[in-house]
Amino acid sequence: MRTGLLVIGAGLAAALSPWARRRYVTWGATPEEASGPVPGDELLSDAGLVSTRAITIDAGPEAVWPWLVQMGSGRGGAYTYDWIENLFGLNMHSADEILPQFQRLGVGDSLPLGTKRPAMQVEICDHAKTLAFRSADGAWVWIFDLRPDQGGTRLISRNRISPPGTSRAARLLYDVMMAPGSLIMERRMLRGIKERAERVGRSAEPVRA
Repeated sequence: MRTGLLVIGAGLAAALSPWARRRYVTWGATPEEASGPVPGDELLSDAGLVSTRAITIDAGPEAVWPWLVQMGSGRGGAYTYDWIENLFGLNMHSADEILPQFQRLGVGDSLPLGTKRPAMQVEICDHAKTLAFRSADGAWVWIFDLRPDQGGTRLISRNRISPPGTSRAARLLYDVMMAPGSLIMERRMLRGIKERAERVGRSAEPVRA
């Protein structure tokens, strides 16, 4: 019993260590990307929690953009683990092709997150550069920033969150459960976008609204 408690304690200490937390919230991002600004930061400037994750895609921003704008419940999905998303009733079915019917997206439009969840609203839609969403309560901002990178793209995903409650217990819950869990899902999403954009290839005709 005592040994088991020691193992659990050691595991929690490792999960809460500064190194582990940096790994959770900055996966794939360079130090400059993690600490630097992206368009849309001002939508929730006083966020209590910020994660910045990134991936290099061997395709230009024009080839990556269509996969982003068609995301959403009942649309192109989220390119992550659909079966996990759908345990929460999100109705996500990740598309493996560009869907022309979902390519028209603009400021003020909604990103559905399931029939029982409030939608995110598009706040920035700068073609092949920046796509930013904000939740109805203003407590969550999700930004995708696309940066040209030697013929490819650095895709940066930043989440800015004001958690419900400012207690140390609320922060501990995020560090122990939410940060690692969100990394698992978001890492798969970024890799899913990468796989799809690279498969279509750089020579594909860009899809414009």
